[in-house]
Amino acid sequence: MNDIQFVGEHATTFEVRWHAHEQWELVYCTWGEGSFQFENGTIMHYRAGDVVAIPPGETHCNSSQEGFKNLHVRMADPAFPYKTSFRVADDMDRHLEQVFQQAKYYYLSDIRRCELVLSALGELISSYMVVFRSNSDFSAPVEQIRSMILRSYALPDFALDDYIQQQPFHYDYLRKLFKKEIGMTPLEYMTRLRMKKASTLLTAQGDNDYSVAEIARLCGYEDALYFSRVFKKTFGVSPTVFVTRRNDGEPKKPENEENISVL
Repeated sequence: MNDIQFVGEHATTFEVRWHAHEQWELVYCTWGEGSFQFENGTIMHYRAGDVVAIPPGETHCNSSQEGFKNLHVRMADPAFPYKTSFRVADDMDRHLEQVFQQAKYYYLSDIRRCELVLSALGELISSYMVVFRSNSDFSAPVEQIRSMILRSYALPDFALDDYIQQQPFHYDYLRKLFKKEIGMTPLEYMTRLRMKKASTLLTAQGDNDYSVAEIARLCGYEDALYFSRVFKKTFGVSPTVFVTRRNDGEPKKPENEENISVL
């Protein structure tokens, strides 16, 4: 869901002892350089401008002879199509660092409903990480389908199956290839995007005048009843109950968080 659970910062540090987290940990080195060591013996070097992403439960330590400074973010279920640790380099203008700094600001602030901004920043960080690691991780057919879904998922008249069947490969082959590389079927991927947008719009209820039927259409569903069934299957409650619980201040997690990550 790309939700940011924690943001911290290290001043000049030389060693972080062995530890692991329940969420993904993203460590942005803002100064210096060093090395991560993992329990399986892998060593990953980094320097200023690098981000190291570490999956849940992976024990690691961090050390440097000269010292390092970093920003570290823990995220629940970020949309990474990867299962192991990886490193990416920020671009020359340090755009990703700016997003990490904004995440720190909003995490520490008492601004009302800042969780909406944190969710958006989490999604932006996840997208940057995937893009910077390079789209070469995906085959051309999969990247083409993924890009079309990203452009069209909110359009009620977008027929995903028709689009896939128009490609110069067998439908079942593309579906299996997509699932192998992305970790889910094209329909599951599109549903994640739609549910992510729905939860954002419903969380902002009170700041907009959309009805559930209008939100359904904005998320790509002509049939509001079908939208509500999909939403309840994902989050465990109907859209109306979801809004009520949010307004009452009750934290709400989906029945199956795996269903709503967004690449």
